[in-house]
Amino acid sequence: MKLSDIYNLLDSVSPFELQEKWDNCGINVGDINQEIERIYVTLDFDTEYLANVLPNSLIIAHHPLLISPIKSFNFEDRSSKLLKELIKKDIAVIAMHTNIDKSHLNDYVVRNVFGFDIEAKKDFIAYVSIEKSFDDIVAIMKNKLGVENIKTVKTKEYIKTLAVTTGSGMSLLDEIKADCFLTGDIKYHDALEAKDRGISLIDIGHYESERYFCDLLESILVNDLKINEIMGIISKKDFKNPFEYN
Repeated sequence: MKLSDIYNLLDSVSPFELQEKWDNCGINVGDINQEIERIYVTLDFDTEYLANVLPNSLIIAHHPLLISPIKSFNFEDRSSKLLKELIKKDIAVIAMHTNIDKSHLNDYVVRNVFGFDIEAKKDFIAYVSIEKSFDDIVAIMKNKLGVENIKTVKTKEYIKTLAVTTGSGMSLLDEIKADCFLTGDIKYHDALEAKDRGISLIDIGHYESERYFCDLLESILVNDLKINEIMGIISKKDFKNPFEYN
């Protein structure tokens, strides 16, 4: 199956034109006429991951390999090092980032992982009516995400509405109309700003909240697009979180 055929099928499910202007979704590496023998689905990839990817394959990743332009190829640099290996092994890369965040991933996590019903949606933000104590919501998040500790900002004892954005969503704070905002990568000054606005925060982690991209995309490839029936091998090889918590 040609790379262009797979791109077009993915575009039919989650149009690449939905991506943010700063993003770099679509074909990051590859020849559109390249014949693809197998597909790997992953959140991210590094040199360790690439060592186990066979030649003439396609990696469909959530995060783009490149967002800012490369001005020089210094093979000590991560992006240049990965590009070198991808080209040597004829491995193509398609990124599905902010397009699938908007169309599928955020909703998938809220419904299928957290078990909440979505009352309203605005681009990257899903709104949930919850009617629970803040402490109960924290306990639910720990259980669903499989983490022992979670970073929070508590401004209210009782929560009636949640806003949820997987990945890194604190740049959306001005748009949040809820008692509590669940997102990842919450920084110190973000916490101060939210606290002064009376918005509680629960940090659901960047990796922890987006790792479900693999399950989602495998389901789309197999159940919706039937790509496995056309070309066979689809590998959902999970990328490991670079952080360890001690």
